[in-house]
Amino acid sequence: MNDFIVPDTEVRGLLAILPRGLRPYAMLARFDRPIGWWLLFWPGAWAVALAGGAVKRWDLILWLLVGSIAMRGAGCVYNDIVDRDLDAKVERTRSRPLASGAASLKAAWGWLALLCLIGLAVLVQLSPYAAVVALVSLAPVAAYPFMKRITWWPQAWLGLVFSWAALVGWSEVAGALTLPGLTLYAGCICWVIGYDSIYALQDKEDDALIGIKSSALRMGKHVRLGVAVFYALALLLWGAAVWQVRPQLLALLALLPVAVQLLWQVTTLKDDGADPLVKFRSNRFAGLLMFLGCLVVGVA
Repeated sequence: MNDFIVPDTEVRGLLAILPRGLRPYAMLARFDRPIGWWLLFWPGAWAVALAGGAVKRWDLILWLLVGSIAMRGAGCVYNDIVDRDLDAKVERTRSRPLASGAASLKAAWGWLALLCLIGLAVLVQLSPYAAVVALVSLAPVAAYPFMKRITWWPQAWLGLVFSWAALVGWSEVAGALTLPGLTLYAGCICWVIGYDSIYALQDKEDDALIGIKSSALRMGKHVRLGVAVFYALALLLWGAAVWQVRPQLLALLALLPVAVQLLWQVTTLKDDGADPLVKFRSNRFAGLLMFLGCLVVGVA
């Protein structure tokens, strides 16, 4: 059996030492591409830090990390189950385990159930209020794979889903979904739309051919401007959340490093098939900068 490698996947690290029979399932959960769970994790970590719980509730941050890895994996498996026919028509995704036949549909459902059980273990660590907030996310998560078929803005729906940890983290530390947490969440949605529009640049030609909708196609030649607008909205909303927690101009300076990083993405973005992936992945570092800013404000 030949090694199964998708175009943007490298068989190295953990994937390289796994038995070949297990590699398709690791790939289904995207364990070879940690950028996804980092992006899912950061909003939750930001919320905990901004709410002032980063030190006292360091265990919560770790649980959110475990939950992000498991549930991002579960989301990818579910997405591939739904999209297996479309994936077979897209150059970048046609060698995914289900699209290529390297994994069976029945086994994929079983793998999905196991990942959800890990997510359940994280869920029981939360207060009842935060647990309910987390459970509400299941509906938009289940609907996401279908959005690219019915709207030009599936990235907006992904924003709702991938930012949800902010609501969970905030409600766990603050005890309720108060305005700063909701404002932080809104900013996260704009951030996700921006970086996922960059990511969607990779598939523009294939998406157009098979009728898949995306913000990158909708914005056409104005993707850079569109991303800039969404990043600017994200910064404005994050600034509002910071101001609600600590109404001091000095506190807003904590957002300067992440603002510079996002500006770098926009000003140097190239629609050449390689650069969009580099810029997309750089949001892992942007997330770290934002976390440090929230940490400073939250413990000040």
